[in-house]
Amino acid sequence: MVKKYLYLAFIAVIAVVSSCGEGTEKKVDVPKEIIEDGTAEVELDSAPIDRIIESFSSPIEMAASIESMDIPYSQKILVPTASADMFETNFKKSMGLGMLSANLGYLNVYKKVNTIVEYLTVIKRIADDLDIDQYFDFQTLKRLATNSDNLDSLMMLSVSSHHRMDEHLRSTGRSDLSALMVTGVWIEGMYLAVSVDELKRSDEMRNQVGDQKNILSDLYYVLKFFESKPHFKELITDFDALKEAYEGVTITTVPGETRTVVENGVTVTYSGDETVIQMTDEQYAEIAENIKKIRNKLISL
Repeated sequence: MVKKYLYLAFIAVIAVVSSCGEGTEKKVDVPKEIIEDGTAEVELDSAPIDRIIESFSSPIEMAASIESMDIPYSQKILVPTASADMFETNFKKSMGLGMLSANLGYLNVYKKVNTIVEYLTVIKRIADDLDIDQYFDFQTLKRLATNSDNLDSLMMLSVSSHHRMDEHLRSTGRSDLSALMVTGVWIEGMYLAVSVDELKRSDEMRNQVGDQKNILSDLYYVLKFFESKPHFKELITDFDALKEAYEGVTITTVPGETRTVVENGVTVTYSGDETVIQMTDEQYAEIAENIKKIRNKLISL
C-alpha cells in the first residue's frame, strides 16, 4: 500500500514543482547565497533517484485502498503548516517541502479542499524561497489536487516535472536539494503509511512497507553522496538505524504468467509475477519506530 500511497504522496514535490503547462520554461539567475556549498566535483548518478520516482504506483489505487479501510481522517498525523516557520535553511526548506507535499495525497483522499489550499499556500512560499517557483503552477496544482478525478494526471505531471526540476538544480549546483525533497516525500509517505496502520492494521500496508527495502537502499546511496554537506551526516546516521531495521526483511519474486489485453484500443501487458515479503511483526515494529523517529525529528528541527 505504501507503493500506492508513497505515491499518492509523491504528487508532492514534484507536483509542487510542477511545470507551467505548455508555456516556456523561465530562466533564472540563482543568487550566490542560495548555493550554500557550491557544485559537487563529481555528479550524482541520477539512476537511483529515477528508480525512487518510478517506483511510485498509481495514486488511484492508493486512494481506493485508504477508502476501503474505512479509517477516520486525522489531522494529527500530518505535518503542521506552522512547522514551515522553523525551516530557516535550504536543507530544512527542501526537506520540509517534500514532507508537506506528501500530505496532499492524504488530504485529497478525504476531500479536505480548504486544508489542501492551506498546504499549497505554504508549499508555494517555500518553493519561492528555494527559487524553483518557475516550476510551480499554483492554479493547476490546486485544480488537480482538489479533484480526485484528476489523480492520474497529477501523478504524471509530478513525475515528469521532477526530472526537469532535478536538471535545473544540478545545473545550479543544488542537486542536494533535489535529493532532500525526494527524501522528504519518502519519509513522510512512510510515516503516513505506518500511522494509518496503527489506526487499523492492514497486512497489505505492512507488506508494502517491507517492499520499500530496495528503495531505501537507493535513497541511502543518494544521501551518502552528499555526506560532506552540512546536516547530511546527522540525517544519514538516523537512516543507518532504519536501514539496519530492514536487514532481516526478505523480498523474493515468484514468476507468474504474463497477461496481454486490449484496453480502450491499446494493448496492455500485465506481469503475473508476485512479490513475496517476509517480515515478522517485530521487524515491522522496529521499522515503524525508526520511521516515526526520523520524521518527528525532522519537523522539530
